Amino acid sequence: MRRLAFAFSLLNLLLFACGPGPSTVSLLQNKDQRRMALHIESTAFPSGGSIPKLYTCDGKDISPPLTWSGTPENAQSLALICEDPDAPRGTWSHWVIFDLPAHLKELKEDVPKQERVTVGAGGETAIQGKNDFGKAGYGGPCPPSGTHRYFFRLYALDTKLNLGPRTTRQDLLRAIKDHILAEGELMGKYSRR
Repeated sequence: MRRLAFAFSLLNLLLFACGPGPSTVSLLQNKDQRRMALHIESTAFPSGGSIPKLYTCDGKDISPPLTWSGTPENAQSLALICEDPDAPRGTWSHWVIFDLPAHLKELKEDVPKQERVTVGAGGETAIQGKNDFGKAGYGGPCPPSGTHRYFFRLYALDTKLNLGPRTTRQDLLRAIKDHILAEGELMGKYSRR
């Protein structure tokens, strides 16, 4: 049993070191099942449905509109990651945005691709980290072939992060791991031949 656990740990370490990294789900496994759930959705596509071409590299490559509910009252900020666990070299990060105001209930379509963005009606801002395309902001689905899944994962945090705009998905996951109050996900699919 110990050998199996050691082999599994070694495999995870190698996968993390050799590619963009394992999916967020495997990194954030938590024994505490009391974590609250956020409900996240989009008017552009249903959960489990197809992401319209507009929001991909074959279209305008703009971020889809997202709305959510269920943020705990004691949340201090929100963070969002969009990732593709079906990428050939491991999970691919498409969007990293954090320090979203806790009272925010949506991100409108076409969030500008810059490091600091205005996200609230009152001029509140958030930080966009570096995706695996090497850029700030959203980079839409662009699979080499076949059907890929894209997970938009939202986290309510008990703190505001002090991270810079070049923050990667892995950096963000390390920073939020012990600060998640609630989480939710929306999955969409996109296919290319």
